[in-house]
Amino acid sequence: MLYTPAPMHIPDGFLSMLVSAVCWALTVIILAVALSQANKTFNERQIPLMGVMAAFIFAAQMINFPVAGGTSGHLLGGALAAILLGPWAGMLVMMAVIAVQGLLFQDGGLLAMGANILNMGLLAVTVAYGLYRTVLNRPRGLKLAVAGIAAWLSVMTGALATALQIWLSGNAKLEIILPAMLGIHALIGLGEALITVAALAFIFKTRPDLLEGGETVRGGRGWIVTGLLITLAVVLLAPLASANPDGLEHVAINMGFHTTGQAAPYEFLPDYTIPFLGATPLSTILAGALGVLMVLALAFLIGRLVLKKP
Repeated sequence: MLYTPAPMHIPDGFLSMLVSAVCWALTVIILAVALSQANKTFNERQIPLMGVMAAFIFAAQMINFPVAGGTSGHLLGGALAAILLGPWAGMLVMMAVIAVQGLLFQDGGLLAMGANILNMGLLAVTVAYGLYRTVLNRPRGLKLAVAGIAAWLSVMTGALATALQIWLSGNAKLEIILPAMLGIHALIGLGEALITVAALAFIFKTRPDLLEGGETVRGGRGWIVTGLLITLAVVLLAPLASANPDGLEHVAINMGFHTTGQAAPYEFLPDYTIPFLGATPLSTILAGALGVLMVLALAFLIGRLVLKKP
């Protein structure tokens, strides 16, 4: 089946089998380390935060915002996950989000899923947390400023990795795809930075304990309900998302290698819609709500798994 530009992540066909296999190997190794390290540092009180964070990132990624040149972008969320949960749990949350997107919504290829998790999840979390941890004990204003920079860099890191992988796969020349990907994603990264800073400013004002590594998270379920309500409100906005191609799609179309993309061999909820409802706003909202529930459940399951001591 030929790929038609719609999903937001790398589809099968953009990467060679060798590059896909190497990305999968790196992803599995890093996730194994993340599970091991999270097992040593994870706190049971962090599990609800892990679930809510995964659900919010999934919902936010459904909304593409327009940028220059008829292109759109969407939140990655790696910086938010890293800052709120730490690097190891943040990686696991991003893995849950991207896995559900690929398996349930055919957003990104199955062979390319390792690369998608690596680029948008593992590398984004690592870069964002590595920078943000330098200001953990600094004033709030400086934390927000650095968080914005970290979020921007996380997008640029993912774009850089994607460009290198496509080049190594023989689908584009490095001197062409590298500036094209970085140029577009420099603008998309500004949106990522603004959303990240806005979300953290809200959390600083309402629940600053959530930004202290989860170890001092206070009891009560009000913040969980609030987080889920905000997530569902974001899902309701999904039909308003920009229809412009995202950064990778835009580059692929302009450079001509979009024809190498392949659609998934099956369809469950393609393009974030319920098949029998068609491409309608209600279809998108219901598909998004189902995705939120799936991601929420998977994140809780991973959290419980992490708590099982060796």
